[in-house]
Amino acid sequence: MSLSRRLILKATTGAAALAMLATGALAQSDPLRVGLGDIASVESLNLLIAMERTKERGVPMEMTFFNSEDVAVQAALSDEVEIGVGAPYAFMANSKAPIRMFYRMSTLLFFPVVNSDVYSDWTDLDGEEVTVHSRGSGTEALMRLMEQVHDIEYSNLSYVPGSEVRAGAMLQGTINASIVDATNFRLLQEKGGAKFMRLPLDGVNATDEALYASAETLEARADDIQIFVEELLRTWQDIADDPAIVGELRAQYDLLPDLPEDVATEAVPYFAEAAENGIYPLDGGEPQDARDDIAFLAAAGQVTLNPDEVDPTEFWDFTALEAAKAAQ
Repeated sequence: MSLSRRLILKATTGAAALAMLATGALAQSDPLRVGLGDIASVESLNLLIAMERTKERGVPMEMTFFNSEDVAVQAALSDEVEIGVGAPYAFMANSKAPIRMFYRMSTLLFFPVVNSDVYSDWTDLDGEEVTVHSRGSGTEALMRLMEQVHDIEYSNLSYVPGSEVRAGAMLQGTINASIVDATNFRLLQEKGGAKFMRLPLDGVNATDEALYASAETLEARADDIQIFVEELLRTWQDIADDPAIVGELRAQYDLLPDLPEDVATEAVPYFAEAAENGIYPLDGGEPQDARDDIAFLAAAGQVTLNPDEVDPTEFWDFTALEAAKAAQ
């Protein structure tokens, strides 16, 4: 083979190798897309911070907002997003869909609240309409459970995503019975005073939101998801240690810049209260949590499973979480 021929072959082979490397780099740089069935809000900041920290470690991430958790689940199944946010136990149990939760983000702490000019206790809601977050959400499960506990039946459950949206509707008088988070319950108290009353809620301990993905994604993007989980664990711990860091990191990463100032100032108090109440668990979840969730959902009538007989791996994959903890 002539020298010129060898040089041409070498150059062609080298170019092909570079192209392959470039293609591999491009594939590796595909973002982990997170689908949230809600609107951007203060309570999303911890997740957004963890995503920014994950980006800093070389894993690109994107957030997509959907109209409901149902749509987010379908997006995860159709590969429109890699990761969903929610706790879709009922969907998983009924459909046997190949998705698994892999990180427990928050526990259920909500405030059933009514317009006291209209209602005064749970029994007053018999035959009345109640507004919750979305179909299959923790807010729906909780309100369904209260039907059983208090032997009542709502005339209808309406679905309005966003705790702040439901609180705003209560302030405007368009709804009279709903369920909101701590920040928006405080807002109702500040702006409505005694007009808005919290109904008692005892003995509920369940997952509010978790992260989930298809089994295929969990395997194909295992390294990237592990890094993400490491940053989730770190962020949750940092906020528990000093909730003020939320305000600092929001400014550093320019997160949710369009939030109204009066809402933005609630970020640190919200996470301080959340940390105090243990809303954001620091361990990322464990098998017993799955059994507790099933017990709660069964009591609420959303699933017909026996929590004592449930195999947590039917709903959870703890591989990334265990690897992330081992890497700490």
